[in-house]
Amino acid sequence: MSENNEQQITIVDENGKEELYDVLFTFKSPDYNKSYILLYPAGKADDEEVDIQAYQLADGDDPADPQGGDLLPIENDDEWDMVESMLNTFLNGGGTDASDQDWGVPDPK
Repeated sequence: MSENNEQQITIVDENGKEELYDVLFTFKSPDYNKSYILLYPAGKADDEEVDIQAYQLADGDDPADPQGGDLLPIENDDEWDMVESMLNTFLNGGGTDASDQDWGVPDPK
């Protein structure tokens, strides 16, 4: 996602409580032919530690412009490893902006 185009999403938990999240980034994995979204609670300071959540996007939801709908749990350990690798690349400055993403291969900026 472009830093100039911050997106937010509301998640409703099993008790009906709504919580607003900022989209960290989205990406598509050619290995699994699935798209993923990583989120963190809205309103957190840049230097504050946050709990990042990851989900699989519903089939047909464009990772460059997710439109909402169901967020699916990631249940496969190999998929979790791949998502964690993408997150680590992002956190280490590897970039995962959807506009410059060669899906699955982080931009080496």
